[in-house]
Amino acid sequence: MPKIDSVLTTLGQNVRKSRETKQLTQEKLAEFAGLDPTYISGIERGLRNPGIKNVAKIAKALGLSTAELCKGVDA
Repeated sequence: MPKIDSVLTTLGQNVRKSRETKQLTQEKLAEFAGLDPTYISGIERGLRNPGIKNVAKIAKALGLSTAELCKGVDA
C-alpha cells in the first residue's frame, strides 16, 4: 500500500472541491484539461503526483490560477 503524502492529498482535495463546486464530473474536467479521467481520479485520491504543466491545465479547466488550486499545499 502506498504511503500517504499530505501534499498530494491536499492537492487532490482542492481539485475535488473545485470540481464539485463547478458541478463537473471527473470525465468533463479531464476533457476540459486534455487529460485522462483515470489520471484525474488518481490525483483526487492523492495517488498521482502530477507535473506542474498538468496542475496548470487542471487549474485552467477549473477557471482558477495554479496558485489558487495549490492553496494549502506545503511540503
